[in-house]
Amino acid sequence: MSEKTKARKAALREKLIELAEAQIAAEGLPSLRARSLAKEAGCAVGAIYTHFDDLNALTLEVNGRTFRRLGAKVAEAVAESASQPPRDRLIAMSHAYLYFAAEQPTLWRALFDVEMSTDGPVPQWYMDALGGLFSYISEPLAEIFPDMHEQDLDLMTRALFSSVHGIVLLGLEQRISGVPLPLLKKMIAQVLSRIS
Repeated sequence: MSEKTKARKAALREKLIELAEAQIAAEGLPSLRARSLAKEAGCAVGAIYTHFDDLNALTLEVNGRTFRRLGAKVAEAVAESASQPPRDRLIAMSHAYLYFAAEQPTLWRALFDVEMSTDGPVPQWYMDALGGLFSYISEPLAEIFPDMHEQDLDLMTRALFSSVHGIVLLGLEQRISGVPLPLLKKMIAQVLSRIS
């Protein structure tokens, strides 16, 4: 394969990821369709499947970009609150998570709506990105609970993530148990400030 052909294939792959990301951002993951994506990219539908096993694989590539942006927002909140007590750092990173989800709701939802299970082939980068997010939570928790066993700390980390994620999800979807966006920050702070 010539360098020109390789470059053309790489450019099409990147274009497909960008177009899929734009489609998901505009209308959500369920709107992603191979036929419309191929038409917009100016290629045959089959060309999509020379680059990706299926639309889930393409969505995972989009999710990789989303995870990196989310991780950068959380890392920024962690850095800005580095001198604060551990509970305040947890609150700061949770608020960063909330703001990201509110600003990019369809891309954020795609992180969790893509068909995937831990029994199937989950890309290592995906697990690493999730592990990185969890490490931001577990560090201040380890300060709050210095004697907690590592397995219990991991479980507490996942429980806190699930709690904040649930508050954000229900709030953004305006479910009956959710509250309007201005009060979500307060709700998250109320829950996290009671960790002892």
